[in-house]
Amino acid sequence: MRRRAKIRGIVVGSISIVLSVIIFIVPFAFIFLTASKTAAEAALFGFTLPTEWALVENLTEVLTIRNGLIVRAFINSTVITVLSVVLMVVFAAMVGYVLQRRRSRWNPVVNFLVLAGLIVPPAVVPTIWVLQTLGLFATIPGLIFIQATFGLSFCVLLFRAFVSTIPKELDEAATIDGAGPLRIFFGVVAPLLRPVIITVVVVQAVAVFNDFTGPLYFLPGDENATVQLTLYNFQSQTLNQWNLLFMDILLITIPPLVMYIFFNRQIVAGMTSGAVKG
Repeated sequence: MRRRAKIRGIVVGSISIVLSVIIFIVPFAFIFLTASKTAAEAALFGFTLPTEWALVENLTEVLTIRNGLIVRAFINSTVITVLSVVLMVVFAAMVGYVLQRRRSRWNPVVNFLVLAGLIVPPAVVPTIWVLQTLGLFATIPGLIFIQATFGLSFCVLLFRAFVSTIPKELDEAATIDGAGPLRIFFGVVAPLLRPVIITVVVVQAVAVFNDFTGPLYFLPGDENATVQLTLYNFQSQTLNQWNLLFMDILLITIPPLVMYIFFNRQIVAGMTSGAVKG
């Protein structure tokens, strides 16, 4: 029986590795090879090595096109991603802690709003109207608030589940020592939230960085372009520069890929915390 189980484990593991290679490595290899070809060869969409390597030339052209638009786009995307994720972490951690620790008549209402934020799709036209009323339409701060709002519900659920694994005795001991609510949260609870904070940072950073519809609807204009909108630079009705388009895709793919590689274990730990104890 043990031998059969061992053989079965080896077979399942081998199949998993093969599927992972097919699903993840093969598309990335195709992107890299296409980004390394000339325009004529890239238009053939062959999964082959380039007959003439043009990786450096394509990279230089992508970085310099339209006065370095992609460089500005990377800066804008980085600013939007960092600030929106900071807002998500701070507010979601506080809300999740209060929902888990403080029971009141308002908890069902807040829980309903949190779930509604996950179920109800965002409305574009009313959101644009609100941004225009506040003077934030077509501005980076406006998109930062939009991204933080759209991702807040998911983050609250993660923080609430994780807080449930932290013993209440820590709060009580801090209260006996004379600590107030803010000191208890930031001094006692917040340091213990590191696994779920890493999970939220990585997952939401990748989501915000890769978002296409948000900047398209709420942040028009070349001066506010994000990395996803730069894909329009290499496509038109009469001309498609596939080698430059795939080079742009390659540049956009690298930052999220690096984050997932380095924080894979922390993401799993944060997602599964609180799954049993609620």
